[in-house]
Amino acid sequence: MQKASSPPALTTLYLLAAMSPLTLNMIVPSLANIAEDLQTDYAVISLALGGFLAVTAFVELGAGPLSDRIGRRPVLLAALAVFTLASLGCAVAQTAETFLAFRMLQAGAVTGYVLSMAIVRDTRDGAEVAGLLGRIGMAMALAPMVGPMLGSFLDVAFGWRAVFLLYVAAGAALFCLTWFDLGETLRPASRKDDPKAQRLATLLREPVFWCYALCTACSIAAFYVFLAGAPLIATATFGISTATLGVFVGSITAGFMLGSFLTVRLVRRYGQNPVMLAGRVVACAGLLAGLALLASGAVAPLLYFGCTIFVGMGNGLTTPNSNAGAMSVRPRLAGSAAGISGALTLLGGAAMATVTGVLLSDNPSPEGLLALMLMVSFAALLAAAAAIRLDRKGVRRATA
Repeated sequence: MQKASSPPALTTLYLLAAMSPLTLNMIVPSLANIAEDLQTDYAVISLALGGFLAVTAFVELGAGPLSDRIGRRPVLLAALAVFTLASLGCAVAQTAETFLAFRMLQAGAVTGYVLSMAIVRDTRDGAEVAGLLGRIGMAMALAPMVGPMLGSFLDVAFGWRAVFLLYVAAGAALFCLTWFDLGETLRPASRKDDPKAQRLATLLREPVFWCYALCTACSIAAFYVFLAGAPLIATATFGISTATLGVFVGSITAGFMLGSFLTVRLVRRYGQNPVMLAGRVVACAGLLAGLALLASGAVAPLLYFGCTIFVGMGNGLTTPNSNAGAMSVRPRLAGSAAGISGALTLLGGAAMATVTGVLLSDNPSPEGLLALMLMVSFAALLAAAAAIRLDRKGVRRATA
């Protein structure tokens, strides 16, 4: 069987990146049925989401640095093989313990997202990196909308195990696609390369890397705050029914897709850092406008959730560029940069979602939700400004 020897097609990268959110949320409509079929409490089966996210963060931390040492291709192939076998284990599981054990192994799917970003950095330069990451971002945003609908259909038509059989088929197909289409993109080390510059510690000592990574993490944290608080505000303040709740909650995702689309077109003309900073300004301005409208007494769901669209748009403008910046600090360590930044984003988002739930559960204040989103969005703005300042000065502590 002939393996690939050239960089992958863009479609391959889109599919690899989309697999992670699909693995997370396609099972959501089936959780109650899984708990009933395996004769356990819903709280136990809910670990298939919370526990999965926790394991995903550790996978990101490990997969990125490992790919910098042995290559993108072997790590991806191994992760897809584990994911496919784990999906089969979930499909045939007869106990909750067995199901959850295999479900945690499915977290290897996130490797596709992390390494697709690293592969982009391996094969592209300059503004082209951010533009392509913007396209991948649109695929990532579309997957969470399609996943639950497809999972619900499969559950109703064939039962919840059909969802995991689809994962098996998708994992096997992606393995074959990766084998035939994705050649190794990690540049072999040459004699001219400084071995010290290829060590993970050099990346961790770079202040500009942490600024870019924090910009991404704080930007996405605003999205997690929204997800945790929006359902409370929608029902308690605006009396929105469950039937229409998804439309308003999905508004921020629509904004993200628009921002990612704009990134692809703007970054070539204006450059990576200006577009990243513009995204932060857009997000903060939208939230300030929302708070101003509430202060003036204009409390209407269309106006309120319309303001949060700007957060999604700002994130779509920011995150492709902040991710590109983080991976460009030490190009040889792009996998490590993507993994660490991804894990930081995931853990920070989970923490902010928890804080939001605690603060708003007893007092679901619409002003409070926007204020929390503004707080983390402004932190992202500060991180973006710091990254740009350090980038311009060429600050590199590791080489000073």
